[in-house]
Amino acid sequence: MRIRSLLPGLARAEQRVAKVVLEDPAHVARRSITEVALAANTSETTVTRFCKAVGVGGYPQLRIALAADTARTEARTTRNLGGEIGPEDDLAAVIGKVSFADARAVEETADQLDVATLQRVIEVVANAGRVDVYGVGASAFVAADLQQKLHRIGRVCFAWSDTHIMLTSAAVLSPGDVAIGVSHTGATTDTVEALRVAREHGANTIAVTNFPRSPITEVADHVLTTAARETTFRSGATASRIAQLTVIDCLFIGVAQRHMDASVNALDATRDAVGSHRLGVRPDGRRRPRETGK
Repeated sequence: MRIRSLLPGLARAEQRVAKVVLEDPAHVARRSITEVALAANTSETTVTRFCKAVGVGGYPQLRIALAADTARTEARTTRNLGGEIGPEDDLAAVIGKVSFADARAVEETADQLDVATLQRVIEVVANAGRVDVYGVGASAFVAADLQQKLHRIGRVCFAWSDTHIMLTSAAVLSPGDVAIGVSHTGATTDTVEALRVAREHGANTIAVTNFPRSPITEVADHVLTTAARETTFRSGATASRIAQLTVIDCLFIGVAQRHMDASVNALDATRDAVGSHRLGVRPDGRRRPRETGK
């Protein structure tokens, strides 16, 4: 997961090493540094630089990490549905591959999510006077979900997806406010620019992205990363949204815990407010008993 997320920011020769590793991690764990260098059409020195770039001290440590990660992956699942959907796949296969990609995105996101960083983000958001959430495309739905959740527990929060509104809203933020940018690639110009403007005006800035070295991280005080893979027909866009929602849910619940009594009261009040707009039946189809007032 770490190698895949850092791949776009690596030097070209290091990217070749990364692709060799990602193609068959278990096999690389058994190969010498010379064999990997030859397979990547580069030098042993470049392989060593690649190891340091992805956060391991050297090639021996990389082999150990790959072997351990392969063992964990095999322990989690005995099936390998893959993510690529071909024209020959029937609907059952499509369902299997999409659900597998979504489940894997959630699981891998949880595995790599930095608890200490999330803790700091929760504290910042819980104490914010106002929260702006920026996102476009599929990320806009994630931004709207966080806004709705925080709003229901009484936090002042706005979600913006229009570039001009994002920028003008960011321009009126101040110290004590928070701006959150949601971008799978971390390279969406609109979101990056809005977060930059928010930071210039003193707001705490938070990025939710799949790539920890992407442009959005350069304008973020805190970075929360997801782990989702792009696949055929952009089914990865679905997986990335699921991964983002996992992070958002953890953030929301952490904030709600900081204001537990107020959050519970707000949730009860909002539930009662919309109660009359639900049909008088239970989820199992049976009619609910009438309120007697006693």
